Amino acid sequence: MRRFHAWLGTVLVAVGLGLVAPGPASAAPYCGIVWGSLAKSNPALAQAQVVNVRTGPQPCFDRLVIDLNGAVAGYSIRYVPQVLQDGSGLPVDLRGNAFLQITVNAPAYSAGGNATYTPADKNELTNVSSYKTFRQVAYAGSFEGYTSLGLGLRARLPFRVVTLAGPGTGSRLVIDVAHMW
Repeated sequence: MRRFHAWLGTVLVAVGLGLVAPGPASAAPYCGIVWGSLAKSNPALAQAQVVNVRTGPQPCFDRLVIDLNGAVAGYSIRYVPQVLQDGSGLPVDLRGNAFLQITVNAPAYSAGGNATYTPADKNELTNVSSYKTFRQVAYAGSFEGYTSLGLGLRARLPFRVVTLAGPGTGSRLVIDVAHMW
């Protein structure tokens, strides 16, 4: 009996000193974010055109919004080693350590061939210098009904894609990239 009490005392002291402890608890997701970093896509084609690109920092993620003058249909967003221009396949130079190729299945020109989105600077669509995750947003072209952007990021981080109606008869393709895992 004395050995049992000595053994029990040793175990209790070890637990008290932290030498024996339960396994690590799984950490809660950052800001409740449970997104992944795998490609996200929808193959549908839009009748709408791209009319604007804008960004905004949020507390837990950075946001990219692509405005269309009608309903969003399809898209393809995926991490790539290098973003390529539509049509030519030439590389798009981007700042960052990870790159998202964003393709909207909608042109940036009308049926008559007139541009519906003409960025002032194709290499800097918006100023993201103070963002936590975004490093650069660049225009990669619009060719044969598809419009592509390159998004340079600090690191390969989780992202989500959401489509939203409005304003008016337009819609938005929203890409949120988390600040951390």
